[in-house]
Amino acid sequence: MQYAVIMAGGVGSRFWPSSRKSKPKQFLNLIGKRSMIQETVDRIAPMIPPERILVVTNDSYISLVKEQLPDIPAENIIGEPVARNTAPCVAIAAAILNKRDPDATMIVLPADHYITKPEKFRGILQAGVEVAEAGPNLVTIGITPHRPETGYGYIQMNEKPSFDGTNPVHEVKTFAEKPDLKTAVSFLESGDFLWNSGMFIWSARTILDQFYTHLPAIHREIEAFDAASDRDLTKAINTFYHGVMSISIDYGIMEKAETVFVVPGEFGWSDVGSWMAVYELGEKAENGNVAADKNVIYQSSENCMVRMHSDKVVAVVGLQGVAVVETEDTLLVCRLDKAQEVKSVVDQLDELDLSTFK
Repeated sequence: MQYAVIMAGGVGSRFWPSSRKSKPKQFLNLIGKRSMIQETVDRIAPMIPPERILVVTNDSYISLVKEQLPDIPAENIIGEPVARNTAPCVAIAAAILNKRDPDATMIVLPADHYITKPEKFRGILQAGVEVAEAGPNLVTIGITPHRPETGYGYIQMNEKPSFDGTNPVHEVKTFAEKPDLKTAVSFLESGDFLWNSGMFIWSARTILDQFYTHLPAIHREIEAFDAASDRDLTKAINTFYHGVMSISIDYGIMEKAETVFVVPGEFGWSDVGSWMAVYELGEKAENGNVAADKNVIYQSSENCMVRMHSDKVVAVVGLQGVAVVETEDTLLVCRLDKAQEVKSVVDQLDELDLSTFK
């Protein structure tokens, strides 16, 4: 049976000041009609009912998950006491599902992606599920690139599909780290490289076997968790996270495993990695400015974006490529092409004794 695992533990510091430690990016409505985690669940609802969706999040966000996703059973919300990257997140979800259903197939999804073609996306997921259930296969989703992007990792696939169908599935040749521009151009021109979306499909049993082979230290922690979880699940989770190493599933397993496949596709995907991405996805008005409410005036300005918390009147005059983001107690003004640097502003708040604004 298929299950979804939603990874929702990030803090989204690149989206400060809207994204705060108390309510990070995945719980905000940055683009769509609902919050990002709500839209993630809405997207897979035709495939997976709420009782088969697990959410792994920071334990301080459990109440937010319950508030925004009331149909998800409380026992399906796993609270991480400390952040340990994606491999431990996947491992603990696999252990829980394997105990519930030894035939469980996991669709692992980040909570904070944006997708404009959900039906096409579900078709690609279904193709991946079929391959994952055909044997001890690891499957990932690759995005057909349309520009030489240096901010994503890449997946190189074999030219000939291993599994034919409406959405063909290819064996993975290699994984590549985020490239420089020259390398990204060569990846795009080759036609056999895809963006790494960070979405995965496999059986719980298969991924646990991969932990045994490639990350035995985590597997030992999982065995201890498995033995203790029936007695006191919360204590077992805390013990696991405080004892386990921090490592990504890509680096720890995907780059080392042998039977790895990728389903390439284009379904209007964005990982929404910065305010620049929000600008790019926003509806544009005159001169490339993101359409704003009546209280925002753009004068002799191009390619700008204003997001206001209050009903103040804002005039943007003579600016190009600038974002203005207001919250109740903070204001960000930044060039959109420097939006990745917002994270470093958050890092400085502690140094300036302003950590209450994180």
